[in-house]
Amino acid sequence: MPNKKPDRNVDTPPSKLEDDPQLAGKIRDSARQIWLAGLGAYTKAEEDAGRFFERLVHEGEELEGKTRGLVERQVKAVEHRVEDVRDRATGTWDRLETLFDDRVAGALRRLGIPRREDLRRLEDRVAALEEELAELRSAGTSVTGARVPESDEEE
Repeated sequence: MPNKKPDRNVDTPPSKLEDDPQLAGKIRDSARQIWLAGLGAYTKAEEDAGRFFERLVHEGEELEGKTRGLVERQVKAVEHRVEDVRDRATGTWDRLETLFDDRVAGALRRLGIPRREDLRRLEDRVAALEEELAELRSAGTSVTGARVPESDEEE
């Protein structure tokens, strides 16, 4: 067999490595540094998480403000459209009502049925004639000069 160079780890018995105070100190120092690095990373992550959360809240508030304005504008636009439609519908309904009234009035005129205004004028005329008649009766004369007997029937 060829001559092999012995491996240090293999050649050194384990008991000698464990007894080496310098090596144990280095391992302790490395473990402590790893532990401290972990604590530092945890603290940094906690700080960054707080700032990150605050930044998210701030951005959320900005977005809410923008979207609230957009939503309010959309609501106003819809309300305006609804009002326009309502006005158009009301105008159409009013025109339809006027047209209906005109048609009914025309049909009643063709049938010879007097309008309300015509009946009021007739009522006023009858009332005036009744007053004149009452005056004439109280005077005791007729239109022709003859005495008018008082009637039992008065309305």
